[in-house]
Amino acid sequence: MLSIDPKEVTVPQLHQYLLGAVGPRPIAFASTLDKEGRPNLSPFSFFNVFGSNPPILIFSPARRGRDNTVKHTYNNSKATGEVVINVVNYDLVQQVSLSSTEYAEGVNEFEKAGLTMLKSDIVKPFRVKESPVQFECRINEIVETGSEGGAGNLVICEVLKMHIREDILDEKGYIDQHKIDLVARMGGNWYTRAAPGMFEVPKPLQTLGIGIDAIAEEVRNSKYLSGNDLGKLGNVERLPTAEEVREFLRGNSQLSELVKSAGEEKLHLTAKEYLEKDDTATAWKILLAKNV
Repeated sequence: MLSIDPKEVTVPQLHQYLLGAVGPRPIAFASTLDKEGRPNLSPFSFFNVFGSNPPILIFSPARRGRDNTVKHTYNNSKATGEVVINVVNYDLVQQVSLSSTEYAEGVNEFEKAGLTMLKSDIVKPFRVKESPVQFECRINEIVETGSEGGAGNLVICEVLKMHIREDILDEKGYIDQHKIDLVARMGGNWYTRAAPGMFEVPKPLQTLGIGIDAIAEEVRNSKYLSGNDLGKLGNVERLPTAEEVREFLRGNSQLSELVKSAGEEKLHLTAKEYLEKDDTATAWKILLAKNV
């Protein structure tokens, strides 16, 4: 492996490695006002949610690595204590990229990017009308992680009001992850579009999984089952009983014949096929069938 001591590479090099490895990163499309009341709009991918009671969002308009200057958003946040964080979906991504251009102070990026200023209900900065979700925030604190180029400035924001476009909601009234169609930043010039690549993984918190260490050694050390496969097998609350396996085989003549005639490779590969279809119960019964 390439091992890197952050002190032994340049800041731009380290920046590229960090952004290439840590992603996808959600984008905070931050709307602020300067002390003269002029709008500013800029995206930041050092961003996430850090609590819901109180609801806290944090983004970082970091110091520029090339010349150690700070961004207008940072100055505005310090001066006014308010920000609107707008989320970025695929429909917005080109305009968001355009707004990241380093225009002179006082230039309105809403106008440059062709976006609509929407009056907020509580704070003074404008919302981006085209964004599917907008957070009106009070800035509770700004934490400066350093004073040299590349240092972060953590803008800790408390959400005072949230606006959600109704066409992205599901039948239960929550945000539909396919409809919102979020994008995120990767390294270099790369972005990723969430919706086409989404898949579900049941949270272990919903069950107390037996764990991979509880899986028999011949399965755990299989040449044909991946770490993801073993993770699914280890996320069951209990193994099927011998009677459940026998009942399964009685009702599945094709698989019953397979178990009788196939070797370990075929059984493990067949179990893998069911794991890929998220049918963990059947996969386990196939793997245990030789022992009942």
